[in-house]
Amino acid sequence: MHSYGLFVLFAALTILSPGPGVALTLSNAVRLGWTGALPGIFGIASGALVVAALSATSVGLILSASATAFTVLKYAGAAYLLYLGFKSWRSDRSSALQKVRPSRPGYRFLEGASLQFLNPKAIFFFLAVFPQFIDTSQSFYPQFFKLVASYALLVILVHGSYALLANAAKGWLSSPKGAWLVAKISGVTFTGFGLLMASASR
Repeated sequence: MHSYGLFVLFAALTILSPGPGVALTLSNAVRLGWTGALPGIFGIASGALVVAALSATSVGLILSASATAFTVLKYAGAAYLLYLGFKSWRSDRSSALQKVRPSRPGYRFLEGASLQFLNPKAIFFFLAVFPQFIDTSQSFYPQFFKLVASYALLVILVHGSYALLANAAKGWLSSPKGAWLVAKISGVTFTGFGLLMASASR
């Protein structure tokens, strides 16, 4: 395997960069605490595993070659992000005063995984990046599984750290003013990424 350490650094920087997954993790951590954010984090990591597996099959090649398949997945992902943005934005100051009724962990897991499934850019990331770190003189699958497992572990570590930071500031963020501000920022963030995804080209 070529430059495994470089891959870890590159993947960590990619995961650290703000995106829909980070916004979801922070929102869950503020509303439900660190443990409440974990199902969503594991969902994002599991989604990455599935997307990576798809990228190694003909599905990834179809998405990279077919403009129609790319467009359908792109708009489905954009619509989902816009839905999350609307759901966050419509939270008002009075609802922020109420106790949050936690959603089921399974729902939060699927919510996190869906962010990966409906993002065609995620598949292209694995298609474009992974080959750069594969030694063609060695067996493909052991290297592939090592890279995928490392990426998923980094997702858990990075998003877990984000959740801990959000949980540490939960006192203010959970106040009426803080909760209202977080809801609006989350709404704008999800909506922004949804619009960016809708306008993205291959």
